[in-house]
Amino acid sequence: MILQLLVVLVAIILGARLGGIGLGVMGGIGLAILTFVFGLQPTAPPIDVMLMIVAVISAAGCMQAAGGLDLMVKVAEKLLRKNPSRITILSPLVTYFFSFIAGTGHVAYSVLPVIAEVATETKVRPERPLGIAVIASQQAITASPISAATVALLGLLGGYNLSLFDILKVTVPATLIGVLVGAFFSLRVGKELVDDPEYQKRLADGEFAKDKHQSVSVANTKKAGLSVFLFILATVFIVLFGSIEALRPTFEVANGTVKMDMPAIIEILMLSAAALILIFTRTSGVKAAQGSVFIAGMQAVVAIFGIAWMGDTFLQGNMVELKASIESVVTQMPWLFGFALFVMSILLYSQAATVRALMPLGLALSISPYMLIAMFPAVNGYFFIPNYPTVVAAINFDRTGTTRIGKYILNHSFMMPGLVATITAVSVGLLLVQLFW
Repeated sequence: MILQLLVVLVAIILGARLGGIGLGVMGGIGLAILTFVFGLQPTAPPIDVMLMIVAVISAAGCMQAAGGLDLMVKVAEKLLRKNPSRITILSPLVTYFFSFIAGTGHVAYSVLPVIAEVATETKVRPERPLGIAVIASQQAITASPISAATVALLGLLGGYNLSLFDILKVTVPATLIGVLVGAFFSLRVGKELVDDPEYQKRLADGEFAKDKHQSVSVANTKKAGLSVFLFILATVFIVLFGSIEALRPTFEVANGTVKMDMPAIIEILMLSAAALILIFTRTSGVKAAQGSVFIAGMQAVVAIFGIAWMGDTFLQGNMVELKASIESVVTQMPWLFGFALFVMSILLYSQAATVRALMPLGLALSISPYMLIAMFPAVNGYFFIPNYPTVVAAINFDRTGTTRIGKYILNHSFMMPGLVATITAVSVGLLLVQLFW
């Protein structure tokens, strides 16, 4: 079992280093070794989760192609420029909303340069809003009803009589409170901008004489607004169907009646939203598949395909030994499983892949599904090592040099807001599950 675990960890580490679809394809190599060398029987690949993500990403890609994301950025820019003194509080709320609506943190790319410029113009240290804004875009993934991670968790908890609303009523307030607490902590991070030596050096070198960032203009505001409306409408229907079981269609089968399950509902609604956006906005489907949202989402699908399949195969093949070795410890101190989720997310760089890799083990160890929902935000740990794309982008967008990676690597601009937001979100989640159940 130890040798098999080593194979799994090596595949994860090498896949993370390769980037892109590297995580998924390395999962395939790990699975091949587990199957052909160690003789483990492969489990079923997570088809439903993958198809749900494909449907959501298709709709989000169509919205981006129709100009919907650019329109959202324009609205966000107006909000931030009207309230520059509150940028450290407002910026994370903006990126949180973007990720919540789109189901992916990659949409934050478009608003990060706006945050950096507004902060610089108003002499607010850009590190403060940028650091917590990146963290907020990650925290929102575990609150979004259409994110790959939430979809994956819903699929795993479907057999425990838990609905999508049961997950959201914990994760939405927990992550929002976590982000706000992180934002208030960020208000006092570092020196004031005018006193920062790096900023003074760059100012003396004339770097701020260069052109400022200009956000992308929206060619057709009406079409862009319609795409956002259709996407949000589909999301609202998903939440309604996921929260009120009576709304779901029923079908006659040999043994009685069955209700349509949530994977099918999500897939149908999101594919329909994608089609309606393309039809009514006259947007090219080819353009939708070339956008950053679609590309990033499909990388997540491949990652889940390989890593989750490999992880499931390892867990099922060694479940007896794993339960015997750690069940008593985890049962006595279930919070340790939250720590395991955090560490695994650092390695996997994906909340959804972390959910699919570790949550089945939590259920097998008889950890309460309510407890797992509370610990769900712990999968937002990939800010820990500062090489995730949104982290790197935020550093590059800050022309003042205040957003940085420290001398010791881990003392970077995202560590404090990330730890504060994650710990607060999990703590609030644990409190909420006690209140609700």
